[in-house]
Amino acid sequence: MRSMGRITTGVLGAALLLGSMTAPAVSDPGNGKPDAKRVLVFSKTAAFRHDSIPQGIATIKELGEANGFAVDTTEDAGAFTGGNLERYAAVVFMSTTGDVLDDTQQAAFEGYIHDGGAYVGVHSAADTEYDWAFYGGIAGAYFRNHPAIQSARVNVEDRANPATSHLGMTWNRTDEWYNYRSNPRERAHVLQSLDESSYSGGTMNGDHPIAWCQNYQGGRAFYTGEGHTKESYTDPAFRQHLLGGIRWAIGDAQADCRPENGYRPLFDGTAASLDGWRQAGPGGFTLSDDGTLTSNGGLGMLWYTPSAFRSYSLKLDWKVAGDDNSGVFVGFPPSDDPWSAVDNGYEVQIDATDVPEKTTGSVYGFRSADLKKRDRALNQPGEWNTYEIRVEGERLRVWLNGVKINDFTNTDPARSLRDGHIGIQNHGAGDEVSFRDVRIKELPVRGK
Repeated sequence: MRSMGRITTGVLGAALLLGSMTAPAVSDPGNGKPDAKRVLVFSKTAAFRHDSIPQGIATIKELGEANGFAVDTTEDAGAFTGGNLERYAAVVFMSTTGDVLDDTQQAAFEGYIHDGGAYVGVHSAADTEYDWAFYGGIAGAYFRNHPAIQSARVNVEDRANPATSHLGMTWNRTDEWYNYRSNPRERAHVLQSLDESSYSGGTMNGDHPIAWCQNYQGGRAFYTGEGHTKESYTDPAFRQHLLGGIRWAIGDAQADCRPENGYRPLFDGTAASLDGWRQAGPGGFTLSDDGTLTSNGGLGMLWYTPSAFRSYSLKLDWKVAGDDNSGVFVGFPPSDDPWSAVDNGYEVQIDATDVPEKTTGSVYGFRSADLKKRDRALNQPGEWNTYEIRVEGERLRVWLNGVKINDFTNTDPARSLRDGHIGIQNHGAGDEVSFRDVRIKELPVRGK
């Protein structure tokens, strides 16, 4: 919904200030402006050495040049000092292997992460530092073994993350597919997993994460098990995958990287999953081949009819094309009149340029989002965002890309969040808002 009064809220950005120290044996290609965020690519190996490392380093330099971050490279572990690491928005472990850092260097890296630094691990970064528990945690899992290089089908579990938003629901590619000593799913947010029936040699019992991200002890961590072959680094889809992981790590893109377990799909991108949804009011949604619903016309609403929900976490991915308007409705009674949801439920708004109580993240007309947190968490038009809307009793909380931005409690006796339906709005002509991957986890009901 949108009112006539409007203000513009800017998206806040933060530039990493560069220090004057120079890392030992670091090459500086001179790309990026002096105030650009800076990434360190570390490629020391103490065991097997991949012949694709030069291609990996060159690729990250090219990505930095094209996307506004500077890149330094080194194989000298002496670069791992507190004073030097603080210059970098992220450190990329490019197919490192074995014990590459001593105790002092490890302590410096731990301090860097605790202070908000970021880790990006590529392929055999998981075959590194087996005796350093902190590293095992930030990498997410250690390498066990691998079968021969072959083609496999990759299931894309999160299609809003910048590392995967360009992909379809599956991705067929050739690489060296690692088996891991543990499953990171309970600790990290899985972005991609392998379909073990699509290739030979998978040993993780059908749940085989291959790329993930997490918030770790004050910092950010992204890992991809792909990137063994030289050919990976000329593949546009893999290059975008790697770029998206780096952009998230350095804070140039936002995503929800909290672990996600126990959700079931309400809309999974297939036409069949729309069977329980019904349009109320004019306009509607168009389903594209990539599993995206895009609004048209209105004012109307697509709502989920099979059941109401009492206590739950609802997640969905959304993006706007420009200055567009939509929203997610919760807590309304069954009706094919979209105004019934407006009058009897609550709308979590999507519209970044309205007044505070009617802008993105607000409970429309009732409570503004925390705008500073919202602006830091919000991705720009054309990029995907993730909402979590958590309803417990009469309390409604909203997370945007993993950041809590609203906490509202209903006190209106004419409304109740305790038993209601959910829906997504098509606001009107000219408002183009897209949705993906609507999923829900029902929570224990507390109280009456």
